[in-house]
Amino acid sequence: MKKTDSFLKTWFRNWYDIFVHELRLIFSDSGVMIIFFIGGLLYPVLYNLIYMNGTVDEMPVAVVDLSGGSCSRRYLQKVDATRECEILTHCYSLEEAQRLMQQRVVHGVILIPADFDERLVRGEQGVISTYADMSSFLYYKCLTMGTSLTMLDEIHQIQTERYAAAGEDGQVACQLTQPVLYDENIPFNKPFSYTIFFISAALMLVIQQTMFYGSSLLAGTLREQNRSFASMPRNLQGLGIGRVILGRGAAYMAVYLCISTLIALFIPWLFKFPQHAWWGDIMILLVFYIMDCIFFSFTWSTLIWKRETVFVLFLSVSPICMFLTGFSWPNTAIPEVWQWVGYLFPSTFGCRAFINLNTAGCSLADVAPEFRAMIIQTIVYYVLAYMAVFAENRYLARHSSTNSTYPQ
Repeated sequence: MKKTDSFLKTWFRNWYDIFVHELRLIFSDSGVMIIFFIGGLLYPVLYNLIYMNGTVDEMPVAVVDLSGGSCSRRYLQKVDATRECEILTHCYSLEEAQRLMQQRVVHGVILIPADFDERLVRGEQGVISTYADMSSFLYYKCLTMGTSLTMLDEIHQIQTERYAAAGEDGQVACQLTQPVLYDENIPFNKPFSYTIFFISAALMLVIQQTMFYGSSLLAGTLREQNRSFASMPRNLQGLGIGRVILGRGAAYMAVYLCISTLIALFIPWLFKFPQHAWWGDIMILLVFYIMDCIFFSFTWSTLIWKRETVFVLFLSVSPICMFLTGFSWPNTAIPEVWQWVGYLFPSTFGCRAFINLNTAGCSLADVAPEFRAMIIQTIVYYVLAYMAVFAENRYLARHSSTNSTYPQ
């Protein structure tokens, strides 16, 4: 019994010493502090300020109506009445409209060919061409939605008129053109805001990326100075790898519980985003997600030997991680190879769980698959981090490159 008590006391004392030492390393490195606190808190605020409006309403559009008939005029009146588009000017040629787009006077062009009304009168298919300013995705979205929704309404009206001309009364004509009544409803993003769509995924990705870059920056700095984060107390005789990993992990957990709470709870409240989840569920998600990110960072940071490598990775890895979360592209449409790549990152499951909880209002039971995936990742990355520390300690022992009780 005394031996057990002595072992536990020694274990916790070593764990606490490593925990305190790691906190000192974090708070003594200005680069890590900038990434953790300034980057971790500034990025979400900056993203929200950039995408503050979230929608583009009444986008100026130029029209080239070569038909000039009643059908084309009616169609353009409906487009002008939509929230998305405002017909700013009518042009006589496509070249004139293109010049206005190049001058940034308009951000879209609608071209109606000369035979548009004639084809509709003959019962044939009419064609309308649109050209969008692709300097912003929102311009394309507005033009596409405004013209497409108007087109669907026009199709319904034309079909109703044709059935009525064939002798069907109004009610029968409506039933034939729309046999099933439906109502469009977007419950989780009613204004169709790009900000709500994008930020929900970006918030969780910021947690993973800043933690990885900060811990990797610290690991690279130590290696450049011929020191190592993997060094252990001499009295453990190489048997305290678990204490080193858990002690360091507890330091990052203490720091990131505060940062993540501000990111996941305060930022959405500050910018009035949908928050349909109980705050306790979000905190449970954050605990599992942070643990996953910690061991993910410990594992991959063992490959960082230069401080500046972190900044190269920042530019290349972040967009890939964002895309692989599936928030902007259906998971089923992502190639299988890239889906397997996505399984390497905690953000893939953390972003999905956060979107389902906070935006869609799901329960913890609904996001159980994401929780299971994060738990499996945590276990795998803990084992890999353990093996990395063991291998590095063997390397340090052979080359006698560390002579201190703890890494300085």
